[in-house]
Amino acid sequence: MKKPVSSKRFLLAATIVAIGFVIFFGQQSALPSHFEYINAKATKPDVQPLAVLGTVEEPQEIQNSSMNHKHSTANPIDSFPAGNKSVVHMVTSERIKIPGAYKYGEGIVCDRSHSRTDICFAFGHVQMNATSSLFMLNAYNENNSGIEEKIRPYTRKWENDVMNLVNEVTLKSKLVQNNSVLNCDVKHEVPAIVFSTGGYTGNVYHEFNDGIIPLYITLQHLKREVVLVNVDCRNWWLTKYDEVLNQLTKYRVINFENETMIHCFPEVTVGVFIHDEMTIDPSLMPNNETILDFRALLDKAYRPGYRLPEKNPSGTKRPALVILVRDGSRVILNLQQLVKLAKQLGFNVTLWKPLPTTELKATYRLLNSSHVLMGVHGAALTHFLFMRPSTVFIQIIPLGTDWASRNYYGDPAQKMGLQYIGYKIGINESTLSDQYRENDTVLMNPTEIVRQGWSATKQIYLESQDVRIDLHRFKDTLMDAKRRAIRFIRQQYRKGHNG
Repeated sequence: MKKPVSSKRFLLAATIVAIGFVIFFGQQSALPSHFEYINAKATKPDVQPLAVLGTVEEPQEIQNSSMNHKHSTANPIDSFPAGNKSVVHMVTSERIKIPGAYKYGEGIVCDRSHSRTDICFAFGHVQMNATSSLFMLNAYNENNSGIEEKIRPYTRKWENDVMNLVNEVTLKSKLVQNNSVLNCDVKHEVPAIVFSTGGYTGNVYHEFNDGIIPLYITLQHLKREVVLVNVDCRNWWLTKYDEVLNQLTKYRVINFENETMIHCFPEVTVGVFIHDEMTIDPSLMPNNETILDFRALLDKAYRPGYRLPEKNPSGTKRPALVILVRDGSRVILNLQQLVKLAKQLGFNVTLWKPLPTTELKATYRLLNSSHVLMGVHGAALTHFLFMRPSTVFIQIIPLGTDWASRNYYGDPAQKMGLQYIGYKIGINESTLSDQYRENDTVLMNPTEIVRQGWSATKQIYLESQDVRIDLHRFKDTLMDAKRRAIRFIRQQYRKGHNG
């Protein structure tokens, strides 16, 4: 009679069999099941997606939030089974990686899930053929060949009319033999970032919000070891932002449309990350950078050779107030009276009208040495970025511009550490009160007009409105700004800095 198998022996045998299955299946590629999940757009996987994908984004979060890529610095290939060091095509609605993270392997990865921007990575042996607007991945694994993706590398993808002004870039992959010699006129050892200066470039707000800040977000962790490839390149833009670009890369910026040589890269990122209006979200950055870190980059770009004015012998000074001067619309009609009042209250006043030809270095030096910046809502207020943290920023808010004033300038300025004061004008301070009856919806309920869309908002509140500041009412705002500015000056002196 056979002895019954003990429970311990049974458990041992079952464990050995289970381990065998794990080892066997662990040697197989984990990719198919994950990509079946991605392509089917299932709700939640039973197994955590590969490191390259990160956290799953729900559709409603995508619709209701700004661009919120969570950057991962882990190498995606490290998650693959041993011996499988190639990556097949991935187009996903999930978060993807930062440039420079793909150390080996080959593949094309695209994230089209976000409302503001698309991002594509090609990594491996990538050739840039600008005459064909093409980046070609030369794949040594057949699974990675035959891929084609098209992308417009600009951060306003929800605006079709604007995106149609941005040149399209194609990413493809083709199979090559292992011993193939690639045709490269220039071979780079660092990644490339492809971005556009089309769209709204020419408006300083969009130059920073849609371009410069997203570039910083996307590549600052590379510490200048990156090549910038500029689609829709404008020579004046390269000249204007030369000092900033030199802080982002140590290499020549490639004018994509004019380039005739074949460039080869180990990795190419087409498109840039964006978080929100004039904002850097530290929770989405590799090293928790904020807008203050971007402000520090501006210091590095423009401060060399520049010193703040010396304090006077008494150890105090009159606060320096810069007033932005506008043309066309949203003009301060009683500007001279406003200047007179500010001087009477103890300010040194500078009237400043930035022009397209104004050097940013000169702008930085003016505003970085000032204590208060004031202006009516408009793109020129973007220059608050050049003010020192803890100085004062006054935005005059015309009728119908509450939301834009807060989201585009007020909130971002506070995140940068400025002491923000929003001065919302009254009906009698708007020239619209001369054009409409006192009970008209335009005056009494601007929100209702704004709901009609951008066209009505722009025509009425942005293009047809000037302001007449109520100086008696505005005096309190100026006195508040002066108190804050003097407090800042004294703090600077105590720290041993010039005010």
